[in-house]
Amino acid sequence: MAVKITNKQHHADAQAFNKEEVLNDYRIANESRQSSLLGRREVLTGKGKFGIFGDGKEVAQLAMARVFRDGDWRSGYYRDQTFMLASGLMKIEEIFAQIYGDTDPEFNPMNAGRLMGNHFATRSVDENGHWKNLTEQKNSSADISPTAGQMPRLLGLALTSKLFRSNPALAHLSSLSKNGDEVAFGTIGDASTSEGHFWEAINAAGVMQVPMALSVWDDGFGISVPIALQTTKSSISEVLKGFEKTENKDGFLIYTAKGWDYAALCTMYQEGISYCRKNHVPVIFHVTEITQPLGHSTSGSHERYKSAKRLEWEKEFDCIQQMRKWIITENIASDEELRIIESESIDRVKKAKKTAWSNYQKPLLQLRDEFLRIADVTTCNCAKTAKINSIKEDLRHVAEPIRKDIMSAAKKILRLICDSCSNPSNSLKINVSTWLEKELKVSHEKFNTFLYSEYEESALKVKPVAPIYADDALLVPGREILRDNWDFQFASNEKIVLFGEDVGKIGGVNQTYEGLQSKYGETRIFDTGIRE
Repeated sequence: MAVKITNKQHHADAQAFNKEEVLNDYRIANESRQSSLLGRREVLTGKGKFGIFGDGKEVAQLAMARVFRDGDWRSGYYRDQTFMLASGLMKIEEIFAQIYGDTDPEFNPMNAGRLMGNHFATRSVDENGHWKNLTEQKNSSADISPTAGQMPRLLGLALTSKLFRSNPALAHLSSLSKNGDEVAFGTIGDASTSEGHFWEAINAAGVMQVPMALSVWDDGFGISVPIALQTTKSSISEVLKGFEKTENKDGFLIYTAKGWDYAALCTMYQEGISYCRKNHVPVIFHVTEITQPLGHSTSGSHERYKSAKRLEWEKEFDCIQQMRKWIITENIASDEELRIIESESIDRVKKAKKTAWSNYQKPLLQLRDEFLRIADVTTCNCAKTAKINSIKEDLRHVAEPIRKDIMSAAKKILRLICDSCSNPSNSLKINVSTWLEKELKVSHEKFNTFLYSEYEESALKVKPVAPIYADDALLVPGREILRDNWDFQFASNEKIVLFGEDVGKIGGVNQTYEGLQSKYGETRIFDTGIRE
């Protein structure tokens, strides 16, 4: 069943929109766009190493955020900043904290500088590593850089909801799910739908009928490559028609709408997510005619590969401009009201940027001043050399130092220090060496911790248990040991599920799961073709 939301539908439904909600959405759209514009400038002026933003996709993400509820999950990618803002999962300051690579989790709670900018996540455990109540918060799995890499995880999140609904033994885990009513929201760029992970996940979701809601942002290009060279028929929704749900066959609901059509997008997501949540039917939202006004990233300019005609069209059909026209046409708000929102959005983002930069710079300025104080040793002859003085003065005059500037200055000074000093208790060598040793440990804490879980329940902390073999131990085939181990695991942990090609009915081609499906049921051990 395919659904196309038309302009005629959205015009008729305009009166149903609440003015306060619409204007709040318009404010978020403008704040997100200003964040993209100012964020790009921060990168190009050297305050960040790389920038990639969600400009042009603001309106579609506002509509999606309207139906994102507590307990739901997101598995998306780096274009979703408006969705994160609209869902209340991110502050504007955090967009800039990510650009600067701030390692302070208070200011950059999503990744604490461990990932590139616009990689979004929420925390599922508390400071002690214990599970939070995930049904009382909106959830986002951590983004990863490989394109389409979010798809297998999206499938897993959607499958989890289905398992909670179908397996009564999981009902007591009420902090993880409310009877499987959660939807897994996915996002992907159109070009990435050409990749293998996308097709495997789509096929498996259609077979398993899980509550997966995938939005495809289609701006007509994959960086510089036009959609005609990326996707058959230049339309992923056309290609996927064979996956559509019919009266007699399971499959997907497929919706399409224009990325600049606010009302149509709201109608589409409301209808599609409601059906997905209630019936556990996967849904694809193909959002077309999206623009990308800043190009792919800070690494290049889209003027190099887009025609003048295309660029002119993108200006006219910019989603925020079209939303503005709709608001005025429908008499929801006046031009003056919208101008005030736009002006306030510019001021709000400038303030957020300034705050984020201050949060990032303040400890670095303090560190620089601390180092210069301990390096100011007048009793050492080597401290008075022109080269060392030059290093300190150069550092003193760096207006916006980064940690590398300070550490590098310390290492340079150490290379110029003599081996003896008239005052060993307060020598430049001892002071700088001690300070550098301390800060190297701090650097390890800032950049190398929690790349993996460090909590007590981490798999990396499980102590190995060496096997003990009795002299009269029974010799059995290896497959039986594996089978019996799985039997023990399934009996002792109701959260374990097993799925894959041939693992169910026949128990694996090597019989390592023999008899387990009949013992534990098809909701826990089942066949699927996602991998052999």
